[in-house]
Amino acid sequence: MNEPGIDLWWIPLGAGGRFVRFNGRVYEALQAWRERRPRLDLYHSALEVHTKEGRYVIENAWPIPVADGSARGVVVEGPVFSRMLGRTRILRYEVRRWHDGTIFDASYAPEGPVRIGHSPLHADKVLALVAEVPAYVWGRKIPDTEEMWNSNSVVSWLLTRAGLDVDGIAMPKGGRAPGWRSGINVARLSPPDRM
Repeated sequence: MNEPGIDLWWIPLGAGGRFVRFNGRVYEALQAWRERRPRLDLYHSALEVHTKEGRYVIENAWPIPVADGSARGVVVEGPVFSRMLGRTRILRYEVRRWHDGTIFDASYAPEGPVRIGHSPLHADKVLALVAEVPAYVWGRKIPDTEEMWNSNSVVSWLLTRAGLDVDGIAMPKGGRAPGWRSGINVARLSPPDRM
C-alpha cells in the first residue's frame, strides 16, 4: 500500500522463536485461570506508516541486537523488568522509526496488515510522536492502568496520542494484545496535541 496512511500488523507473540512463544503461553494460561476465561492467542503489534517521504516501520523490540541502532531507526530505549537491570543491553528494549524497515515476523501475521488510518496528517503525527514514547519498564504494570507496559502499549499510545479511534480497532479473532489498554490509558492522561 503506497497511499498515505497507517497499517497495523497483528503478529502472533513469539512468532519465529520458541522462548517467547512458550513464556507467552504460560503467561496466558495463568491469566485465563485467574480471570476464569478461556485461553486466547496472544499478539504483538507493529505499524507501517506511509507518508510522502516514504514507508516507515514502527516497532518495539527486545532484546536489542548488537548492531548499531541508528541503522534500525532507534529513537527510544527503555529497561526490561527493572530499571537497574536495564543498564545492560540484553535487558533493554528499543522503539524503532525505521525508514524502509522490516517487520521481521510479518510473514506470521494471520491476516496481513489492517489499514487503520487514511489521513496523511495522522501518519505524520504518528511519526513525529515516536521520539516521545515513554520509556516505562517493559513488563511492569503502569500506575493508573490495569496492564503492563510492552510493545502493544507503545503502538496504542502512539495511535491514541495521534488522535485515531483506538476503541474501534478490533483484536484478531480469538486473540488479545496484552498491554494495549495501558498504552491507551497513559496516552489519555494528557490529551493529544491538536493537529
